[in-house]
Amino acid sequence: MIEPRKVVFEPDAVSALFEILGIMTDQLMEGNMVNRWDAETVVGLQLRLSGLREGEPVEIGIDDAALLLDGMAFTEVMSVDFPFFEMVQWTSDFVTAELRSHWSEDLWLAYVGR
Repeated sequence: MIEPRKVVFEPDAVSALFEILGIMTDQLMEGNMVNRWDAETVVGLQLRLSGLREGEPVEIGIDDAALLLDGMAFTEVMSVDFPFFEMVQWTSDFVTAELRSHWSEDLWLAYVGR
């Protein structure tokens, strides 16, 4: 875990993250995205988020956040032709703001540039 933080997510954010992780898990089980996502990391993140009570913090690293953002971007691209695409975009914006806010722009740039 890189640059870990204790984060308290809103219940809606946890639900959105579970949806993203579920889509990622489905893709991995179908043999897709195995070169892009690590199954153990995805499942480990699901386990850390499962059973969270409202207001309870979870430890998450910038690498976990980047993985979730990548999964969310994949989901958004795959949903472009669906009638609920606007909801997907709104959720993406919400989750992106929620995840990125826990690390400075400098840390994000350093993580991406490594």
